[in-house]
Amino acid sequence: MPLEDELCDILKKSRIGQGLSVVDLARMTGLPGGDITALERGDQPSDRMEVRALAKALGLRPGPLEQIAIDKWEPVAQRSPTWVDTIQGSINGYGVQGYVIHDEGEALLIDTAYNAPAMIEFLSSHRLKLVGIGLTHGHADHADGIEQILTFCEVPVYLGAEDVELLSWRPPTAQLRAPRDGETIAVGRLRVQCLATPGHTPGGICYRVDDPNAPLCFVGDTLFAGSIGRSNPGSLYPIHLASVRTTVLGLPSGYRLLPGHGPATTVEEELAHNPFYAA
Repeated sequence: MPLEDELCDILKKSRIGQGLSVVDLARMTGLPGGDITALERGDQPSDRMEVRALAKALGLRPGPLEQIAIDKWEPVAQRSPTWVDTIQGSINGYGVQGYVIHDEGEALLIDTAYNAPAMIEFLSSHRLKLVGIGLTHGHADHADGIEQILTFCEVPVYLGAEDVELLSWRPPTAQLRAPRDGETIAVGRLRVQCLATPGHTPGGICYRVDDPNAPLCFVGDTLFAGSIGRSNPGSLYPIHLASVRTTVLGLPSGYRLLPGHGPATTVEEELAHNPFYAA
C-alpha cells in the first residue's frame, strides 16, 4: 500500500499549520514561489538541496523528508494480529479503513470505515457480541454509519467530547461516552486504553492495546506512515505535533501503528522516517 502522503501533502500541512504563505516560505528558503507552488501541486523536487531548504524552514527533519520525496521510502509491511481485522471503505473514491478488535466472542469497532454494512456483516458472520464503537475522531469518513450499527446493536460510542459537534448524526446522549485519558475498555481478555491525542481534531483519541505478543495502537488520522493528518483547525498544529511526538511516538518502539488511511507502520519506523518527529 503506498504512503497516504507525498511531499506535496507534507509541505502544505506544515506550511498551513504554521500560518505561513507561499510568499513567506519563498522568502525563508530563497526558492522561487512558483517552484514551491509546483511542489505543493505534486511536482518532483529538482534536487536534495531544495528539499533540505524547505525542511529547515518548516522545522521538519531533512533526512526523512528526502527519504519520502526522493528515495520513495515506504514502511515494512505489517501484519495485524489474529484478534484484529481491517474493514475497508471508500468515500467518493477516497479509501479509509476501520478495524474490529475481537476476543472471546466480544468485539469493539475502531471507526466505521464509512462502511457500516461491512462492519455489521463481519460481526454477524463471526457471531461476535459488539461491546462498543471507539471513534478516533468525528469526521464523516471515520464516523458516518454509526446509526446503522446502533440499530443492529445498542452499545456505547466512545468519542472525545470536543468532537461531538463534528458528527453528522449524534447518538442518544446515554450512548455517548467521552473517555478519560487512560480509561480502558474491556474486549474479552483484551484491554483497550484510550489516549487523548488532540490535533487532527480537538477531541482526537488513539486506542492502545498492550498485547504482549503484538502491542499496537490505532491512530486514526493523528499519524500516517511518514506524515500526520491535517490539523483541523490549523491553530491545533502545535498541539497535534505534541500528541504525535509525545503520546504516539512515545510508545515503545515495537508498537504497530494502524492509521485510518495508508499503510500500517511502527513506532520504530516513524522515529527513523517521519519528518514531523523531533527527538
